[in-house]
Amino acid sequence: MTAARPPVARDDEPVRWSPHPGGLLDVLGMASVVLDAQGRIVLWSPQAEQLFGYAAHEALGRSAVRLMIHERHLDVVLKLFADVMETGESWSGAFPIRHKDGSTRMVEFRNQRLQDDRGYFYALGLAADQSTVRRLERELALSARMVQQSPLGLAVLDRDLRYVSVNPALERINGMPTDQHLGRTLHDVLPGLDAAALEAAARQVLETGAPLVDRATVGRTPADPDEDHAWSVSMYRLEDAPGAATGVACMIVDITEQRHAQIQADSARRRLAVIADASARIGTTLELGRTARELADVAVPELADIAAVDLLDAVVEGRRSILGPAEPAVIRALAVQAVGPSEALDAADLPGRIARYEPDRLVTQCVRTGSPVLVAEVQPADLPRIARSPESAVRLARAGVHSYLAVPLIARGEVLGALDLKRSSNPLPFGEDDLLLARELAARAAVQIDNARWYQNARDTALTLQRSLLPSHPPVTGGLEVASRYQPAGATAEVGGDWFDVIPLDSGRTALAVGDVMGSGVSAAATMGRLRTATNALAALGLDPARLLEHLDKTTEGLDHSIATCVYAVHDPHRHECRIANAGHLPPVRLRAGHAPELLELPTGAPLGVGGVEFSTTTVTLDPGDRLVFYTDGLVETRQHPLDERLDALLNLLTGPDRPLEEVCDLLLRTLRQPDNSDDVALLIARAVAPVQPG
Repeated sequence: MTAARPPVARDDEPVRWSPHPGGLLDVLGMASVVLDAQGRIVLWSPQAEQLFGYAAHEALGRSAVRLMIHERHLDVVLKLFADVMETGESWSGAFPIRHKDGSTRMVEFRNQRLQDDRGYFYALGLAADQSTVRRLERELALSARMVQQSPLGLAVLDRDLRYVSVNPALERINGMPTDQHLGRTLHDVLPGLDAAALEAAARQVLETGAPLVDRATVGRTPADPDEDHAWSVSMYRLEDAPGAATGVACMIVDITEQRHAQIQADSARRRLAVIADASARIGTTLELGRTARELADVAVPELADIAAVDLLDAVVEGRRSILGPAEPAVIRALAVQAVGPSEALDAADLPGRIARYEPDRLVTQCVRTGSPVLVAEVQPADLPRIARSPESAVRLARAGVHSYLAVPLIARGEVLGALDLKRSSNPLPFGEDDLLLARELAARAAVQIDNARWYQNARDTALTLQRSLLPSHPPVTGGLEVASRYQPAGATAEVGGDWFDVIPLDSGRTALAVGDVMGSGVSAAATMGRLRTATNALAALGLDPARLLEHLDKTTEGLDHSIATCVYAVHDPHRHECRIANAGHLPPVRLRAGHAPELLELPTGAPLGVGGVEFSTTTVTLDPGDRLVFYTDGLVETRQHPLDERLDALLNLLTGPDRPLEEVCDLLLRTLRQPDNSDDVALLIARAVAPVQPG
C-alpha cells in the first residue's frame, strides 16, 4: 500500500507503553552491544545474552572480537571496526558468530559510532538472528505484494478516519490516485456514497473492536459517476503492541454484478411466488365475479397499485366478439382492486357496469389485437387514451398514475377481455419483468375465467329451465292452504333437479309431491321436468300413492339410468286423512295442535330408477289446522353436521305457535340453509282447512 506522506504526531498524543513484549523489535529479539575504542564490551543487553549465550558478567570487559568471532574472520572484522571508529560511517551485514555453546550462527549486524559528552567514541552494535530477520522480510514482502496486487480495494484510516494508505485496486474503484485520498475523509473523497453511515460504522469498529463484515452500500464514485454501483465493505480495528487502537483497515469488494444477479433472482422468485399464489387463489370456485376478484387481489399490490379485470360484454353473454379497427369495445367490469383509497379507483368502472371504450383507447387496442399494451412512463397526453372519459382522465392525473399496462385475457384462442394495471404510489415504472408476470397471471386466470363463464351460462340455462318447469299453484286448494319455495344451489354449484308439485284432484282432494333428481345441470332439470309431467298424468288417474310411485319407478328406469327420490301424498279433506308413499326421500314433518312436531314414520322405500322394488302407502290423520312440511335434502344436509342433528334443528324451528305458512318457509330457509350450500332446495308446506261444502 502506498503512503505519500508520513504521519505527523499531535501535541496531545498519549504515551502508550506495555510491560509485555510484542512489538516488532521484540519479535526480532534485537540485541544491543556497546564497545569502547579498544573493542572491549562495556554494555551488554539481556537480548545479547539470549542471542550469543554469554551472561553480562561473562562478556563485559572482554574483547568482542576474541569472544564471538572465528579466527578466520578476525582481520575483516577488525578492519570494519576500525573504519567505523575512524570515519563514523555505519555498516551492516551478516556474520557468522561463535555462540557460547560452540555452535556457529548467522547474525545480522547494524554498527555505528557513538560519542559521549567527553568526546570519547564507542561502537554500537545492533544484532538479530538472521533467520528471524529473513522470515520477517519475506512476510513483509509477501504482505506488500498481496496488498499491491490484490483485486480487492484496501485502505487504512487513522483514528480521525482519514485515509493514510490505499492500494491500486481502491484507486481504480474510487477513480482517483492515492495522493487525492491521503489525509482526507470518506465524505471528502466519496460524496456520492452514504459516507455518514460508513463513517459511523468505522467509528464503532474503532471504539468497540468488533469487526464489521460484508456491509453493503450503494452509490457512485468518480470512476463511474453516471451509474450506481454496489460494494461490500468490511472493517477491522488496527492496534499497536500495547493494544491501543491506531486506525481502521477497510476491505472493499465491488459486488455490482452480484447485486444485479441477486435482484434478478429475487425478481424471479417473486414472480414464482406470485404465480404459485395465483394458482392457489384463482379459480377456487366457478363463480365468474369471484374468479375475477381473485385475479385482481393477486395483482395488488405485488404487481400494481390499481388492477381491474374487464371482459367483453359479448363474451360474458356467451358470444364470440371480434372487433374491427373502427369498432369500440363494449366492456363489462368484473372486478377492481387498489392498495387504498385513490382517485384512480374512483376513475375505474364499478363491477357489473357496462362501459363503451372508443377505438383509440389502449384497452380497446389490447382486446382487439390480443397483445399487451405497455406505457412505462405515462405522459399527460396518454391519459385520455387510458381513461374511459375526460373526467376519468382528470382523476387519473390527480391520483398520480405514472405507469400503465394492459394484458389480454386469452383462453382457448379467444380474447375474453383484459387485465388493466396502473401504478401511482409505487414509484417504479412497469418493466419487462412486470410484463412477463402479468402475462403469466393473465394466461392462468383466463382459463379459470373462461371455465366460470361457460359454467355460469350453463347454470343460468339450467336455472331458467328449472324455474320454468316448477308449478305455480293457488294458495288454497279444495282442502289445503299451501306455501312453497325453491332455492337453487349456491353460485358456485350447478342447479339440481329438486321439484315440488301441488295437483288438484276431484272431490276436493289434493296431491302433493316433492322430489330430488340425483345429479345437476340441464340434464337433471330435464329429468325433473319429465318426472313431474308423468306425476301429473298419473295423479289424474286417481292411483294409490304406492302404485303411482311404481309407475314413476319404471319411467325413471328409462331416463338414462337416472335416480330420484320422491314422496307423494294425497290429501282427502272429507276423511281428514292423508295417504303417503315414500321412494327413498326424507320423511315429512307433521304438526298438530297440542303435539310436538314429528317426523312421520314411513317405509323409506328405494329411490326411483332402482327398479323392481315395491312401495307402501301409509295413511295419517290430518285434521283442519294440522300441517305437513315436505322438503328436499338441501335444506338439512351439511358436511359438518350429522343428519339427525339437523333434523332435530328442523323440528325445533317448527315448535311453537302456529305461524303463517309463508313466514315459516322464510324462517326455515333463513335458519337452516347454509350460505355455501352446494345443493338446491324445494320446500312445500300444507295446512289442512275445512272443506268447502257444495251449495
